[in-house]
Amino acid sequence: MRQNWPERLWLVRHGQSQGNVARDAADAAGHHEIAIDVRDVDVPLSELGHRQGEAAGRWFASLPANERPEVILASPYLRAKQTAELICKAGALAGGPARTIIDERLREREFGVFDRLTTAGIRARFPEEAAHRTRLGKFYHRPPGGESWADVILRLRSMLNTINLHYCNRRVAVVCHQVVVLCMRYILEELDEQQILAIDKQSEVLNCGICAYEFEPDAKGLCVPELVLWNYGAPLETEGTAKTSAPDALAGSR
Repeated sequence: MRQNWPERLWLVRHGQSQGNVARDAADAAGHHEIAIDVRDVDVPLSELGHRQGEAAGRWFASLPANERPEVILASPYLRAKQTAELICKAGALAGGPARTIIDERLREREFGVFDRLTTAGIRARFPEEAAHRTRLGKFYHRPPGGESWADVILRLRSMLNTINLHYCNRRVAVVCHQVVVLCMRYILEELDEQQILAIDKQSEVLNCGICAYEFEPDAKGLCVPELVLWNYGAPLETEGTAKTSAPDALAGSR
């Protein structure tokens, strides 16, 4: 028995968004604000992001039918929904309707007053808060009106309970955001603050990078999540699609 875990769980970061592109441009120019005129929830994929989503979908669709996802869940943010839809359209799901189940608990971390600001902008407009974040560390720092990583983890524990309740012994793909992927690792592998921040520091999570867990019982009958893929970008390499990994939000600090 898998003790109510799914058979396999994939975590997929959304494809490159127009927000990723705008943030890179703002950072390169030393601007304080990211030039994009829609809410973070409404930021769409870039043209490259669409190609990345299609490539990821074809990779899932190439798996044997008994190994493909049966269910796909996604953040309500447009870039994640678009990525999930592209994966579905590629024929990635094994049986059942090719539709995305949206859950707001998978949304991007909320940045409050830091929204749309680059790192330089945060330091210029909120110097005391920037200093407080440096002292406290980004895992626990909560910008005014926003969330800390610990806040995201709290809602994701609830999300995992729902997955275990409704999708026990099924193959589940989740399309979400960089910090959400990292916080899922924190929960599933029972990491501590230093361990997850060390993983975060090693490299950015790729747009459409794939993380996968298996949940087979061990010799004692205990079901411990096993990480079998991490930041897997081979689907993009195979198709010659550019890999990108810019930070995942309209703010200067994840």
